[in-house]
Amino acid sequence: MKIENVDELRLLVSCAEGGNLSSAAQMLQVTPAAASAMLRRLEARVGARLFERTTRSMRATPAGAVLAGYAARALELLEEGSAQIGEDTQRLHGTVRVTSSSDLTRHVLLPWLDAFLQAHPGVEINLSVSDTLQDVVKDHVDVALRYGELSDSRLVARKLMDVRRIACAAPGYLSRHGAPQHPQELSGHDCITFRLRGQRNAVWHFSRPDGSEPVELRVNGRRQCDDGEIARRWAVAGHGVASKAELDVLADLESRALVRLFPDFVGESIPLHAVLPSNRFIPARVRALVEHLAACCASVQPRLQASGSTLRAGRATSVLRSP
Repeated sequence: MKIENVDELRLLVSCAEGGNLSSAAQMLQVTPAAASAMLRRLEARVGARLFERTTRSMRATPAGAVLAGYAARALELLEEGSAQIGEDTQRLHGTVRVTSSSDLTRHVLLPWLDAFLQAHPGVEINLSVSDTLQDVVKDHVDVALRYGELSDSRLVARKLMDVRRIACAAPGYLSRHGAPQHPQELSGHDCITFRLRGQRNAVWHFSRPDGSEPVELRVNGRRQCDDGEIARRWAVAGHGVASKAELDVLADLESRALVRLFPDFVGESIPLHAVLPSNRFIPARVRALVEHLAACCASVQPRLQASGSTLRAGRATSVLRSP
């Protein structure tokens, strides 16, 4: 298959996004008949039907959706290349598609993205927020922020930082139910659990900072969900104990909306990665965003360390006495 001209890419993308041949033809400044003929020639070369047509609209077939996705990325690369050889070669251009988990996005990522957009006026961010892992290749994602080890060896990733899971609860919950002094005591508490890919994470792990005295226990509770922000809100509202990535709840720890339990124990260490679909070609805007996120993660490390040292110094007990 061969794409004969850039207008074929533009026509394909416009039809897939708008579902209207007349609008696509107007964008290309050709007649609807000419646009329809161009689309038929493209389908003949591809050897597949790209759109299902009715008298009023058109809808991309699975093959059409795949090809339109790649065509959109090709047009973006052409636009970026043209910009880079223009007068302003230092200015970044184009869209970066980012996906991230619910809690991380709302409480950590948003101001980082705002700062990046302010520094680079020619860049746009298309953000998808979900605790369901997206396929970065199939869904045409440029950067996915993910906790945990990567299971797909085809992906390219940069580790931004290591984050500890911590057990935490609101002062109100602890004043009503008492503060557990050892992880094993969680068996008697109402624990908020997270569900990923249909599996409930009800087994929590702890150990001393040096790795000694490992603790593995199954927790129970009346609330479970598949959204990290909901789990956090339940915890802040005093409905139970949650196991959270410390980075996601750092602001809550600093404001004393949540109290970290067991300062002499640490939870699992989970890496935070910036995941890319390929290393064959990474646009400059994507590389710049990853570097920016890495710098932001480095800047937050002192706050994480201060939060842990404050708790170990014994100041968490004063939180429990707060009204």
